[in-house]
Amino acid sequence: MSSPQILINHFQTLNILTNSNQSFETTVECRGHPYNQSCLFKNLYYTDGKFTVLTVSGSYLPYYSVKTHMFDYEGIIPVKRVFPTYSQLETFVRYTIRAKVIPSLTLHFNQLWHYNIGHALFDGLYPAYVALIRFSPKHLQPFRILAGIDNCDTCWSENVYSRFGGLGLLKLSVLNTMSKTRWFMFEELVMGSGAICQRCNQPNLQLSGGVELDAARFFRDRMYQQHGLLPTIVRKNSSAQHRTSRDILQAFIIDNKRYTNEDRKQLNDAINELNNYTFSFRNQTTKLQWPLVNVTYLRYGHIKAQNSSIEINATRIDTRSPTYELVDNNFIAQLKVLHQMDIHISGPGTGQMYQTFLSDGSVNINLGSLGPVDHKKGNNYSYASFMEQHMTSGAPYIKGFYYPINERSKGIKTSEVVNLIRQAGQLILDGFSIPVNPRENLAADGQLFVEMCQEDKAFCSLVTTRSGKTSGFCLNLWVEDFVHENGQWSEGGLANNNKSISCPFNRKLLRELRKKYAIEYNLR
Repeated sequence: MSSPQILINHFQTLNILTNSNQSFETTVECRGHPYNQSCLFKNLYYTDGKFTVLTVSGSYLPYYSVKTHMFDYEGIIPVKRVFPTYSQLETFVRYTIRAKVIPSLTLHFNQLWHYNIGHALFDGLYPAYVALIRFSPKHLQPFRILAGIDNCDTCWSENVYSRFGGLGLLKLSVLNTMSKTRWFMFEELVMGSGAICQRCNQPNLQLSGGVELDAARFFRDRMYQQHGLLPTIVRKNSSAQHRTSRDILQAFIIDNKRYTNEDRKQLNDAINELNNYTFSFRNQTTKLQWPLVNVTYLRYGHIKAQNSSIEINATRIDTRSPTYELVDNNFIAQLKVLHQMDIHISGPGTGQMYQTFLSDGSVNINLGSLGPVDHKKGNNYSYASFMEQHMTSGAPYIKGFYYPINERSKGIKTSEVVNLIRQAGQLILDGFSIPVNPRENLAADGQLFVEMCQEDKAFCSLVTTRSGKTSGFCLNLWVEDFVHENGQWSEGGLANNNKSISCPFNRKLLRELRKKYAIEYNLR
C-alpha cells in the first residue's frame, strides 16, 4: 500500500474515532426506587464545585436526584442548563467553555470515615459498587473513582479504592479546587448509593444488594482480581465440593477489642484443645470423631506484606512506583490469609467486615460481645450483642454461626467455642447447600427483628427509611438494643440533653416474639 493511501486511511480512522460520540448533550438513565436510585449520566459537566446537566429544550430527562452518602437524606440534583437548539449547546461546549473531557467510566460517592477500613469498604465503596451493578455489565469494566473524602496521610483505604476501580482515584476536593472558572465533562458517571450502605437498615436485615443482586460475591471477586490474587474456589451447590472428609480445615480467631482477658484465656484453651486433637489424628486412618481443624489466633494489624529486597530505580517521569503492580501491600497480605480461611471467628465490629471475602462454603462464627454497644452504662447490661448480622445474611455463599445467645452474658467459655468450631467444621464437610437461606444466617434476635418488621410496618419504616424527618436515634438501630428495650427503645426512653427520646413500636408484639424465639430478657 502506498504512503498516500496509508495517510488517507489513517485520517479516515481518526475522523471516525473523533466523531464516534458527536453529542455533547447530557443524557440520564436511573434505576431503582426514587428513594435510593442510582443514575448513569453521560456527558455530565462539572464547574465551580457543581455537577451540571446541559440539555436542549424539549429533551426528556428523568427525575435524577441521587444520594451520595449515608447521611445525604434529601439527595443532590445537578444544575440544569437548557439551550434552545443542540447547535447552540455544541458551540457552548466547543468554543465557550472548552470542557476538559474525563474519559471512560467514573463512579462517584462520598465517604465520611475512610480511616476505618470497615466503613471505607462497606459504607463507601461497596454501596457505590452496588449502584454500578445496577447498570450491568459496567461493574465488570475498569472505572475511575471520584471520592468525596477528607485528607488523610495514613488512610490506606485510598489505595484499595484506586486498585479496586482500576483507573485510579480522583478526590472531589481536588476537582472542586480545579473547577473554579473551569469546566470538566465526565464521559460516563454513575452515582447514587446513599441508602445502600451497610449501616442502612433493611427490613430483611441483609447487606443491601448482597443477595438480590449477588453484590457481595461480585464485590469479593473483584477485590481479589484487582489486587492480583487468584480467585476464590467456586463451590456452586455445596460446601463439601472440592473437599475430603480428612481435610484439615483452617480456622482463624480474630482478635477483638471487646474480648476481656478471661475471654482470651478461654479462647486460647479452645485453640489448644482443637489443635491437639488435629495433631494427634491427622495421620491416622481410623474413623474420626471430630473434623480436623487447625486454629490460629490472628490480629489483622499484625499481618504485613512480605516482599523481596530487590531495588528498582524509578525515573523522574514515573507517575507511580515501577513495582506498584508487582509487590504486595498489607491489605493484599490480609486478603491472602482470608483466601485460605474455612472458618472465620470474630466478635462484633470491624473484625466482622472481612467475612464478605471468605470463599464459597466457608463459615463465619460471631462470638458476640456484651451490650450496650458504647459500654458506658456499667455492668447492669448483660445481653448478647452480635451487631453485624446483616453482613452474614447478605453473603449467601457462607454460613453464619452464633455464640448461644442466652449464654453470652456469662462470658466466652472454652467448651462453647470448641463446640461451635467443631459443628462448623462438620457442617462444612457434610456439605451445606449454597446459596444459604439469608434468614438462616441470622441469630435469634435478628430473626425476631425481621418478623417484627413484617408485622409492625410503622416501626419498620421508622428504622429503615433514611429521612431528615426521622430521628437519627431511631435510624441508629442495633437489633440487640431494640430486643432488650434499651436506650431509645426502653419504656422511659433515652435521656439526651435533659430530654427523653423514645422510638415508638408495638411493645406487646416485641415481648411476644421474644418468648417465641426463646430470648431471655437480661436487662436488669
